[in-house]
Amino acid sequence: MKLKTIPDEFIRATGTLKEIQAHGFEAYFVGGSVRDALLNQSIHDVDIATSAYPEEIKQIFHRTIDVGIDHGTVLVLDGEEQYEITTFRTESAYQDFRRPDKVTFVRSLKEDLKRRDFTINALAMDVEGNIIDLFDGMDDLKRQIIRAVGNPKERFHEDALRMMRGLRFASQLDFSIETKTLEAIEAFHSLLDKISVERIAIEFIKLLLGKNRRKALLPFIETYCYQYCPGLKAYGKELLTFSELPNQRIDSQEQAWTLLIKSLNIPDHEIRSFLKAWKLSNHVIHEVQQHIYGLNQRLRGEWQPRDLFDLGLETALSVENLLFYFDRNSKLEETKACYEQLPIHDRKQLAVSGNELVTYFNKKPGKWLGELIEGLETAVVNGQVVNKKEALFLYSKRIMDKE
Repeated sequence: MKLKTIPDEFIRATGTLKEIQAHGFEAYFVGGSVRDALLNQSIHDVDIATSAYPEEIKQIFHRTIDVGIDHGTVLVLDGEEQYEITTFRTESAYQDFRRPDKVTFVRSLKEDLKRRDFTINALAMDVEGNIIDLFDGMDDLKRQIIRAVGNPKERFHEDALRMMRGLRFASQLDFSIETKTLEAIEAFHSLLDKISVERIAIEFIKLLLGKNRRKALLPFIETYCYQYCPGLKAYGKELLTFSELPNQRIDSQEQAWTLLIKSLNIPDHEIRSFLKAWKLSNHVIHEVQQHIYGLNQRLRGEWQPRDLFDLGLETALSVENLLFYFDRNSKLEETKACYEQLPIHDRKQLAVSGNELVTYFNKKPGKWLGELIEGLETAVVNGQVVNKKEALFLYSKRIMDKE
């Protein structure tokens, strides 16, 4: 088969391929970019595979970076573009189920494609747009099937993360996992215990954000892969409940974690430790906690001014979009209007500063100051006092006199 229209991403890289070929080597576009082009999806990274060895690539191109030279990968800088160029290779046994013990460079494209995870990723394309399909990946694309290259048990024994990748592709592409491949995932699911949490988390988040996460969540549960993911082992039934939520695509990972945590009924005091177990950043954890707080508030009733002030407009609107999953109507325009009507949107907009309060009361800074400023914030946001210096000093005095 030949692509009728070659995407611009490949056209821009054509010169790089031709330069390699001009020196007597084979070179092809490979992997996910070829798959996505055939599916008419947007292309992210263009990867190139070649019969040239890394040192030979470095002799052809003057601007290169060794990004993974031990595994045959050199980054070539071509004007404003950059391409990862990897030598055809075979791999030995995987003793740790993550990395090959030894990589051997070869001159054969077929040998290189044989080591790849799934047939839909084992496709190559030349500069003319001709597709090289040695493992029936094109047929699997048409049938919307995810099938391992060769023996699926061997592929998953080599790199156990491939099981999570297969599930992730099911969600992202809205494909089904071929029977023998699925059986191999169930047989080898415990090998996920050998994979770092960080690598599992990357695949799991992509799975949650795919266009048909239910198509991945059900086999994720049925093959028991969930039992080797942080904090999920005891939540089989709850994960099924999560899979039954409306299958509309989720916009962000903060929304995804929020929906998952609500479905699992994780207590508030355990949320941070649950997310920490997934090795998420403090920023993401904070945002998820904000989403959960906001969602709980909205499921109970309408927004309160202080809630909107604390969450900010972006998070409040994100929470509004989650109400769909709980059979509630979102109120995006009303939320925007309420937020815009707040007297202040940030502590810095208070008409008095901490230093001014310290001077006014002639006291050293301490716990009292933080509590006072928070009280002023709430009073201004709730309309109990106008945001003017004199009014805030008087209001502060009443608060301090009560204490």
